[in-house]
Amino acid sequence: MNKIITGRQKKIYFHIIDMFFFILAHGAALELCFTTGVPQALIETFWFVSLAIAVVMLLVFQFYGLYNSLWQFASVEELISTVVASITGVVLLFGLSILFDVGYPHSWYFIFALLVMVFNGGLRIGYRIIRRSLTLNLTSKDEMKRVLVVGAGEAGAMVIREMNRNPQLGKLPVVLVDDDPEKLGMKIYGVPIKGNRYEIKRLVKEEYIEELIIAIPAASQKDVRDVLELCKDTHTRLRIVPALHQLIDGKVSMKKLRDVDVVDLLGREPVSLSHEHIRLYLRDKTVLVTGGGGSIGSELCRQVAAFEPKELIIFDIYENSAYDIQNELLKEFPELNLCVQIGSVRDKHCLKALFDKHPVDVVFHAAAHKHVPLMEDNPREAILNNVMGTYNLAQTAHERGTERFLMISTDKAVNPTNVMGASKRIAEMIVQTFNAQSKTEFVAVRFGNVLGSNGSVIPLFRKQIAAGGPVTVTDSNIIRYFMTIKEAVQLVLETGTIAKGGEVFVLDMGEPVKILKLAEDLIKLSGYEPYEEIDIIFTGLRPGEKLYEELLLADEGIEKTQNDKIFIGKPIVKSREELDADLELLKSVVNVDAAHIREALKRVVPTYQPYEG
Repeated sequence: MNKIITGRQKKIYFHIIDMFFFILAHGAALELCFTTGVPQALIETFWFVSLAIAVVMLLVFQFYGLYNSLWQFASVEELISTVVASITGVVLLFGLSILFDVGYPHSWYFIFALLVMVFNGGLRIGYRIIRRSLTLNLTSKDEMKRVLVVGAGEAGAMVIREMNRNPQLGKLPVVLVDDDPEKLGMKIYGVPIKGNRYEIKRLVKEEYIEELIIAIPAASQKDVRDVLELCKDTHTRLRIVPALHQLIDGKVSMKKLRDVDVVDLLGREPVSLSHEHIRLYLRDKTVLVTGGGGSIGSELCRQVAAFEPKELIIFDIYENSAYDIQNELLKEFPELNLCVQIGSVRDKHCLKALFDKHPVDVVFHAAAHKHVPLMEDNPREAILNNVMGTYNLAQTAHERGTERFLMISTDKAVNPTNVMGASKRIAEMIVQTFNAQSKTEFVAVRFGNVLGSNGSVIPLFRKQIAAGGPVTVTDSNIIRYFMTIKEAVQLVLETGTIAKGGEVFVLDMGEPVKILKLAEDLIKLSGYEPYEEIDIIFTGLRPGEKLYEELLLADEGIEKTQNDKIFIGKPIVKSREELDADLELLKSVVNVDAAHIREALKRVVPTYQPYEG
């Protein structure tokens, strides 16, 4: 049975080993000083003086923390500490020799210091080299994954150093690529730089690479996308060092590497936020997030919590998701005053009771039915939840004097061809109409698809790939705007700093993405070849689905804001009388049938052209 050596025992062993080398250095320095023979007086006191020297040097080494670091990770820092400790120790010994009148020649101190640096410093580095060699022998290079690192900067160097130090990770850095031509042919920790990004495919084949690590955290999102486009066809595992703004402490390590996701291929430059302005309207405020357990709602809760609200209220009909985000927030923000209310925006009495108990300052309205085909089959639910629910919430916020009301809308509200989009367009009308008669600032924020949200296409594709395919795409030409949930919510918070009331804010969604290409990229990132290993089939457009989405109505126009990713659509406001008449019409048909609901929607939303499939 192997005996486990504790950290305390190791320190004792290291002290004993260092003591041996201090005594050895003492004797060797004497021999080198007195080439004709060491004086008898010094020989007689050798062991006593050796013990005194060893005690002094051990105390100095302890002071410099040389017994607090692990020898298997000894590096330049430990060598520098050893040199400084050796010099400090010799200075102390010289002072003691004067005090106690010890007759050692001055040359002895110089030689002793050099020998301590060589013996004790070399001991630490030697221990590291021997230990690493033994580990490498136990971990055969044939069993290790051959790795190509993209980026020969600090991040790449740190990744390589960590792989070299930890053979148990099972990764062997083989080659580097970097776009700086001056680095070509150079080495980092023994790993050669053999080309630029355009050489990746060739090097993967020539060097039998099994894993690619993208280590360019300071690069722009465009550069990262370009590199990933070159890497995704190599059929190797792709891992990436997060961008600098995503690294909490700014330090790179193997633990922080993550698998490349399709989000990285679509990512944009980080959003520039007016943190202080956002803090002004959220700090010490009671904030309500409806649909707080959903994809967008939960991210709203995460980001709002960071701005120190007086109270954060999660309002959701689905208790499981509300419970999940509650636990997450309590762990992440232990000081947060958090309240979870289970209920529906369709319930006026529930909303009024909530606002009476918790005087709400800011509302983020994310509760809605968003699934297009399901709402085509269940138009009644879309009206009751998306339209009447928004009205109930807006009415309650208006009556209770809430400061701000921000509603999450969708690009499907523009020239809608489906019930869900039409219902969200009416919700926008409700918000704008209330703003015209209320002290509360009512605004809506309109954007496209968010990556990774519940019901979005990417989780569906992942499930289909995991099942071996096929991946289903409705049409080869269908395109959509995409944005990460985090970015969308950041911009929603930012609109609160710009809002004056009544606006429909439109977020810059970037370039539209072809869903077919998205499916192909996701298959490649999963290590498969599209159409060969994982097939893609086309199922036809679903009821209410368009080939492309729009972000603005023709007569809305657009107005820039100080944030280049946020625009304002020209408001089209209905009078309160018109809105009330529209809502009465919808109420009169909501319990009849789907055909009557669609006809009513066409009257309320003139741009609504229902799917005729």
